[in-house]
Amino acid sequence: MKNEKFLTLVINLDRSPQRLANMARQLAGMGMSWERLPAAEGKLFSLEDPSLVDLPEFGRRHGKWPVHGELGCYLSHVWAMRRFLETEQPYALILEDDAQLTATLPGVLTALADHFREWDMVKLSGVHVGTPLKLLHLSEGAYLTVMLTPYTGSSAYVVNRHAAQSYLDRLLPMRVPYDHEFDRGWHWQLKIRAVTPSPCLHDQDGESMINGHKVKRNFHWTKRWSALRWRMGNQWRRAVEGGTVWLRSKLV
Repeated sequence: MKNEKFLTLVINLDRSPQRLANMARQLAGMGMSWERLPAAEGKLFSLEDPSLVDLPEFGRRHGKWPVHGELGCYLSHVWAMRRFLETEQPYALILEDDAQLTATLPGVLTALADHFREWDMVKLSGVHVGTPLKLLHLSEGAYLTVMLTPYTGSSAYVVNRHAAQSYLDRLLPMRVPYDHEFDRGWHWQLKIRAVTPSPCLHDQDGESMINGHKVKRNFHWTKRWSALRWRMGNQWRRAVEGGTVWLRSKLV
């Protein structure tokens, strides 16, 4: 596949050469060009740096303390946006190095480029059901959808330049983990979509590079009410926005 319109970035830690080799094999098998983006090593950054982490807000929204791996993941995606905007490509495919690609990916990317007015960011993998509503057919049985419930994970997604600039301008400091932040379309004023069935799979069996050593970081349940309220508010906004987008698509 010739993917001239997409800058494909693979986020990879220096200490994970085997993951990079696996991703390289997958992309080579699809004839896709790509670029390695060195991932941020979270332990090299301070969780108490207010320019990087808003600790009070993180606790209020997430009900636990952040860990260095979450910050490393978050910064890596911020760096991916910056690298993308240094190029002239209209779109970027951003992959974490544990993503599992399927044969439908090239066709989905081609279709997304053809329907570029319909999205700003599209998730190509995720965790949880998501409760998708179909908006339009893309290719090979794949549909562009909007999600009514959480569809977490950030292992594979595409962005346009407008979305990348919005993220780069306002992502920092971290207030929740990256995959809880970047798909809140109502907050970012972006067209956030997903592809169903997913052309990439989220590796739930492999060892996570985020949590690292087990640490006690959850707040006592009596101090997690603010996080529950924040999540419920997000769920309400997600459902309302998703239902509105779907209804409008049917009325056009």
